[in-house]
Amino acid sequence: MMAGETKGKGRIIALDVGSVRIGVAVSDPLGSFAQGLSVLQAASDWMGELSSLISEYGAYTLLVGMPVRSDGTEGPEAERMREVIQSLSARFPDCRVIGWDERFTTAIANQALIQADVSRKGRKGQVDKVAATLLLQSHLDFISHGARNGADTASVGVASPDGRRKGRKEKSAYE
Repeated sequence: MMAGETKGKGRIIALDVGSVRIGVAVSDPLGSFAQGLSVLQAASDWMGELSSLISEYGAYTLLVGMPVRSDGTEGPEAERMREVIQSLSARFPDCRVIGWDERFTTAIANQALIQADVSRKGRKGQVDKVAATLLLQSHLDFISHGARNGADTASVGVASPDGRRKGRKEKSAYE
C-alpha cells in the first residue's frame, strides 16, 4: 500500500493459490468488477511479485480462495490456506486478508475455457487467473447484494457465493 493509505480504500486482489501456480485478479476502482491479472509461480518469490501488484493497484484487501467441500465443510487444503493467510497478514499488515469460499471456481473456469475453445495447453496457463477472477467476482457480488440488503459484511470469514457464512469470524480466524 502507499504511505498514508488505510484499510478500506483501494482495490481488492484475489488469489487462487495452488501448489504450482497462483491465479491473481483485481477489482476495478469502484469494486464492481473483477479482472484477471496474472499467474504467479508458487516456486518463485510470488509474495514479492504480489507486493508490487499491491502497490501498483493500491489494494487494501487480499482475498484468498479457501477450499470448501460441496457440503460446506473445509477441504483438506484448508489448513495450508490458513497458513498462507497468516503469512500474507504478517507480510502485508496494511491489507485486510480474507479467506473466501472457492467452491467450483476451478471447475467453472475450466469449463469456460473449454467452451471458448482454448487448447489444453492454453487452459493450463489461464485457468488459475480465471478462477481468481470468478472468486473475486463472487465476493464483489456478495458485498454489493449485502450492502443493498443491509448485511454485515465486516464479519465475513469464509463465506460461500450464496451468502452463507462459514467458520469463524474474520478477525479471530484470519487477522
